Amino acid sequence: QVQLVESGGGLVQPGGSLRLSCAASGIIFSINPMGWYRQAPGKERELVAGITRGGTTNYAESVKGRFTISRDNPKNTVYLQMNSLKPEDTAVYYCYVPYGPGYWGQGTQVTVSS
Repeated sequence: QVQLVESGGGLVQPGGSLRLSCAASGIIFSINPMGWYRQAPGKERELVAGITRGGTTNYAESVKGRFTISRDNPKNTVYLQMNSLKPEDTAVYYCYVPYGPGYWGQGTQVTVSS
């Protein structure tokens, strides 16, 4: 059974930082690409960042230079370091693995507000 469990969300002031974590189980983590998506109220879910099994990364234009995705294969965990946060980054953030039918985590709320 594949499970993705996100953590690390919360309330932060503009300009602040957060680090999200996603712990995976039920898959051979090291051979799977991973991704972070987000969905703001009234908007469609969008890709924020992805990382291949080899460590190649890609980012949405809106977060380039501010967010960093990384993975720790021995810990079966993918991270999203978010710096210089803006109010428009407010959303529920989801972890995703394109294994089989694709699996999502339950999401973690990130709110950027003063």
